[in-house]
Amino acid sequence: MSGPKKKLYLQTFGCQMNVADSEQIAQLLSSEYELTTRPEEADLYIINTCAIRRKSEEKVRSLLGRLKGLKRRHPEMILGVGGCVAQQEGEKLLAQAPHLDLVFGTHGLARLPELVRQAAWRPQVDVAFSEGLASGVRSWKPGAAQAYITIMQGCDNYCTYCVVPYVRGPERSRPPAEVVAEVQDFLAAGGKEVTLLGQNVNSYGRGLKESITFPQLLKQLGRLPGLARLRFATSHPKDLSDELIDLFGKLAPLCEHLHLPVQSGSDRILAAMNRGYTRDQYLELVGKLRRICPDLCLSTDLIVGFPGESEADFEATLSLVKEVGFSQSYCFKFSPRPRTRAAELPEQLPEEVKRVRLNRLLTLQNRLTREANQRLVGQVQEVLVEGTSKKDVTQLSGRLRTNQVVNFSGPPELVGQLVWVELTEAHPHSLKGRWVAEAAA
Repeated sequence: MSGPKKKLYLQTFGCQMNVADSEQIAQLLSSEYELTTRPEEADLYIINTCAIRRKSEEKVRSLLGRLKGLKRRHPEMILGVGGCVAQQEGEKLLAQAPHLDLVFGTHGLARLPELVRQAAWRPQVDVAFSEGLASGVRSWKPGAAQAYITIMQGCDNYCTYCVVPYVRGPERSRPPAEVVAEVQDFLAAGGKEVTLLGQNVNSYGRGLKESITFPQLLKQLGRLPGLARLRFATSHPKDLSDELIDLFGKLAPLCEHLHLPVQSGSDRILAAMNRGYTRDQYLELVGKLRRICPDLCLSTDLIVGFPGESEADFEATLSLVKEVGFSQSYCFKFSPRPRTRAAELPEQLPEEVKRVRLNRLLTLQNRLTREANQRLVGQVQEVLVEGTSKKDVTQLSGRLRTNQVVNFSGPPELVGQLVWVELTEAHPHSLKGRWVAEAAA
């Protein structure tokens, strides 16, 4: 008989793709390691990192500093850093944090088990880009209702503020048969909702031997028995085709929610960002989407304080947010990133200007989010129950097809199920509801 497995503590920073990568890390190491929630008992401590903004990178460096004491108390513990910061910094991380044992980049997942074994003897650094994508060999927990499934990695757009092309590499898509098989395995295990991930899913299929577009992949998946909900992120406006827009009115599992990053409402700033579309072109896309799917909820990403952004440019962003009426926005101050063109642009704005503008934008978006939630009060809608509420463990929490969070009371066996909930109260970032037991889906 084999002995007990060693313990893996896994800490994840960043986006949904990082969450999916961490799930794959746990799976790849599962023959030797089992997850623990107690860092002090870890034999292997991995930090999966994000470099999209300076604040995320600073959090990682701060954590590494705090981990010196843990490593001193447990020198046999292997300490590793993976993901985008690891890809960006490489061997420099070992110099900055000598207690590190392992640095592996965004393409190093498939090589991770061997890297961990070697790191027990001497520090390892692997930030080489690979030609293909690691196969998504996954096992699904019983009752897991949702899955993030990576369909592509990398980006060819080179927006002037973005480090992704440098840390994730050029665009590479997974073969459609591999994606379909992974989704089928998840559904066979009882899964209900799938979110497809990529830096720009709209360009899926370019470079594959098999001729396929992203809408064609969605159609293949939409026909799979048992798939109740289908989502995707992230979608670049310049590649949002009419064929894809039409699916929001035709493909039943496709949820009435789209995350469509706009970044700015100013044509001058959009050009400086190298976004590839204008304000009017973005608004034209929004109009098409809402004609096809009137109930569609739109969320977006916004950057304030881009180099050279004037007060008029910022006001153009505020007016765009009002005109579209986003249900949710992820708003950030401009953060200069290594190797990006925007980091070297003149007219870098003071932090205080960026702070004030961010607060103004957040105030507007918080009002719009609450109004969007308030419009739903009194309706009975389908909720996929994800678990317990973050703020009140006596409450269950789930999401509408339009992506709003709903908290309500109900028995724990509803987790992982689709249920009907009457929406009774609107809050700034969520709704409260009442489970309609007799109408369970």
